[in-house]
Amino acid sequence: MTTPEERRKNAQAGSFGTAAEAYERGRPPYPPEAVTWLVPEHAKIVVDLGAGTGKLTRALRAPGREVVAVEPSAGMRERFSQVLPDVPVLEGTGESIPLPDRSADALVCAQAWHWVDPERAVPEVGRVLRPGGWLGLVWNLRDVSVPWVAELDRILRDYAAAPTEDRQVERVGAPFGPVERQDFRWRYPMTADDAMDMVASRSYVITLEPAIREELLGRVRALLDTERPSGMPYVTECYRAELRQP
Repeated sequence: MTTPEERRKNAQAGSFGTAAEAYERGRPPYPPEAVTWLVPEHAKIVVDLGAGTGKLTRALRAPGREVVAVEPSAGMRERFSQVLPDVPVLEGTGESIPLPDRSADALVCAQAWHWVDPERAVPEVGRVLRPGGWLGLVWNLRDVSVPWVAELDRILRDYAAAPTEDRQVERVGAPFGPVERQDFRWRYPMTADDAMDMVASRSYVITLEPAIREELLGRVRALLDTERPSGMPYVTECYRAELRQP
């Protein structure tokens, strides 16, 4: 029997397909320097796990490199194929990756590792990677050291807790080596409408009751009308670990 917390998490994890358009419009890309740090230079085949609408996939593409996307949501896969029709996108999860053993040089998971069961996902990623391959985990986090962003964060927390507080990075473990971390600070140009889409595409907002969601979005719009931001400051939090030789 699942707990209320597990049911809430499962509902949030399955909610993204209904907001694929807002996700594509409002979610930021990833800074090139973060991708360079996450993916080894020698990688020829890279898996984008939990690819969503392809925000990270676009940054992973490089001459001589093949990118394969894996995404559980049918709605997200449909939007992904519209945006990146030449990149294969497969149905799958961190616990069940539809790729052969030792078929990839790197696997990167953006904004999604907190959804997986590490006890099942870690060995599954280890199965897909070649020895010496890298697992990369990355989150774009709003920079709450900026006062108006801190106020936005407070409004959101008045209604629902973000699921990324436990990113489960410490549960990577064997067969991977030590986890390294690097943060990258940057600013993404964003209009107030873009920021509204960013908020509306959060799983914990999507799954609110309609009236409560509208109340939340109204408060966010009032904040943005007051602050009139021209961009969103982010901290891109990156982790990587190398698959040990057998």
